[in-house]
Amino acid sequence: MKLIKTLAFCAISTSFMFGSSSLVTKAEKNGLKPIPESKLELLKIIDDKNDPITKEKVELGKKLYFDPRLSKSGIISCNTCHNLGLGGSDGVSAAIGHKWTMNPHHLNSPTVYNSVFFDVQFWDGRSKHLADQAQGPVQAGPEMASPKSLVEKRINSIPDYVNEFKKAYTDDVKISFEKITSTIAIFEKTLVTPSRFDSFLNGKENALTKEEKKGLNTFIDKGCASCHNGIALGGTMQPFQVAAKYSFAKVGDFKGDKNSMVKTPTLRNITETAPYFHNGQIWSLSKAVKEMGSTQLGIKISDKEANEIVTFLKSLKGDKPQIVYPQLPESTINTPQPQYN
Repeated sequence: MKLIKTLAFCAISTSFMFGSSSLVTKAEKNGLKPIPESKLELLKIIDDKNDPITKEKVELGKKLYFDPRLSKSGIISCNTCHNLGLGGSDGVSAAIGHKWTMNPHHLNSPTVYNSVFFDVQFWDGRSKHLADQAQGPVQAGPEMASPKSLVEKRINSIPDYVNEFKKAYTDDVKISFEKITSTIAIFEKTLVTPSRFDSFLNGKENALTKEEKKGLNTFIDKGCASCHNGIALGGTMQPFQVAAKYSFAKVGDFKGDKNSMVKTPTLRNITETAPYFHNGQIWSLSKAVKEMGSTQLGIKISDKEANEIVTFLKSLKGDKPQIVYPQLPESTINTPQPQYN
């Protein structure tokens, strides 16, 4: 009898292990990829040999990311809309910028975490990389509203910043608007959040619970991975409103790019980044899942199925890099003053 019980236990264990292995294979076949465990492998993905990541550039980029003096008013920083303590977004339906202006298209601020893995940036995909993306919000009237020349004058008027740029680059570096924003992008590249989901795909069978594995299987079977794939589980341009009209399509005037394609948001840390969709109209993750079922897949996702998928999505909450709020270098008498008009 003892032998029979032992064999039965071994059979169950083998079945469970095979099931996990099969699910990993299924996930990979459906385009899901983990964040590499190896820092060297990760660096190969996120780094640019023409402007390599260094400790000095990251620290300088972090200061610039948090510095509100990059905005015309001197009170809005990159972190205002992409708050690193709030999942990398701002927790409101539409971004609020200069002079308390709501985004004119009623667009929601996407998370900056893991944005290095996106194929494109912005909801309409108009930027291909972070360095280009970083230039947009700084200059945009409804956001930070700063002309290039104002940003350059402010940063170049602060001796400590000038010295930090020399240290991060070369003594004869030109501190241009493009150099300032590309340095911010280098910091943003480091905002990577590996999760238990990555551990599971990287071979740790028990990283996900039985319920989370079931949710992952449902996620794949329902077709969610057709858009939410890759390392980012999003970040590519996809057609929107494929099977039906989005319930809140009339909120804002955003229609996507010229081909009506919209950037698929990442699902990483999704529990922290409500409200959802480009115009931030749905606050419940379960409702967002069911909305995607009808709008994109042309299917009805039941409450049970939605809860299974949400259970899996919770496993995508990753480990955030520790960010210590920087002490910013002081302005001088030559630093252009805040402008409120």
